[in-house]
Amino acid sequence: MATTSEESWWRKPEAARPIRIIVLALFLGQLDSFVMALMSFSSSYLAEIGVDAPLTQSFFTYLSLAVVYGAIMLYRRNKLVVPWYYYIGLGFVDVQGNYLVNKAFQYSSITSVTLLDCWTVPWVIILTWIFIGTRYSIWQYVGAATCILGLSLVFLSDAGVDSGSGGSKPLLGDFMVVAGTIFYAISNVGEELCVKRKDLVEVVTMLGTFGMLVSICEIAIVERENLASIKWSRDVVIGFVGYALSSFLFYTCTPFVLKLSGATLFNLSVLTSDMWAVVIRIFFYRQKVDWLYYLSFAIVVAGLVVYSKPENGPDPIPSLVDHDSTNGDYQAITEGSSGSRDEAVVV
Repeated sequence: MATTSEESWWRKPEAARPIRIIVLALFLGQLDSFVMALMSFSSSYLAEIGVDAPLTQSFFTYLSLAVVYGAIMLYRRNKLVVPWYYYIGLGFVDVQGNYLVNKAFQYSSITSVTLLDCWTVPWVIILTWIFIGTRYSIWQYVGAATCILGLSLVFLSDAGVDSGSGGSKPLLGDFMVVAGTIFYAISNVGEELCVKRKDLVEVVTMLGTFGMLVSICEIAIVERENLASIKWSRDVVIGFVGYALSSFLFYTCTPFVLKLSGATLFNLSVLTSDMWAVVIRIFFYRQKVDWLYYLSFAIVVAGLVVYSKPENGPDPIPSLVDHDSTNGDYQAITEGSSGSRDEAVVV
C-alpha cells in the first residue's frame, strides 16, 4: 500500500500536481486537438472526392489499434482487469459515434462538424450526473449552458447556407453530429472510468478489437454497396491512410489526457481543433465562413473556460480516487480482489 507521500499524483489537489504533469497534459491535449483536425480534414476530403464509407474509415483505425496494442498485451501475457463483455458495449457506442460524425461530412461542412463536436460536453455532464453521481458546481452548469447557446448558432448559420458552400444538407449533417456526440459522451465516460486506474494498453487494445468486430458486422449490413462502388485511386488511398494514422494517434493520446486531467481539460483542448477546421475551410476549400461561426466559436470558448474553472471542482468518485474506499459502486466492473485495486497503472 502506498504511503501518503507516495500517493499517485491524480489523488492530490490540482495545485499540488507537478508543473511538468500539467504541461504534459496540455501538450498531449493540443496534440489530440491537432490530430482531431487532421481526422476531420481526412473525412471531409474523402467526402469531397465522392467516397461514402464512414464505417470502413473507422475499421482501419480499430484494426491498427488492435494489432499494435494487442501485440503488447500478448507480450505481457496479462489477464484482463475489466471483463471483456464491458468492452463490447464500449466498442459498439464508439463505432456508432464515429459512423454518425464521419457520415455527417457527406452533408455538412468541416467547420460545422468540428464545432458541433463540442456538444459532447453537456452530454458528459448529464451522463456523469445520472450514472456516476458526480456533482458539478453552478459555474460548470453556466459554462455548459453557454456552450449550448454558442453551438445553437451553428444551426442558425447552416439553415441559411446554400448547398455549394456548406454541404448538400447541412442541417441533416448537424443533427447527425449531435447524435454522434451522445455516443462519444458514453464512450468517453466509459473510457475514463477504465483508464483512471486500469491498464491503458488493455483499454486501447480491447476498444480496437471490439470496435473492429462491430465495424465488420455493420459494413456487411449497410456499407457493402458503397464500398464496392469506390473507384480506388491514389487520392482515395491517401484519404484512408491519413484518417487511419491521425485517428490512431488520437486514440493513443486520449487515454493519457483523460488520465492526466480528466474530461474537462480534454474537451477544452480539442476545442482548438475548430480553429484548424476554419483554416482548412478557408485556405484549402476556398470557402467563405459565415460570421456566425466566429461568434459561435467565441461563445463556446467562453463557456468552456467557465466550465473548466469552477470554484470547487466536481466531487471525486470514491472508487476511482480513494484506493482504500469500501464503496462498491464500481466493484462489479473489476471482478477482482481488493488487492488488485492498489496495483499501479501500467502505461
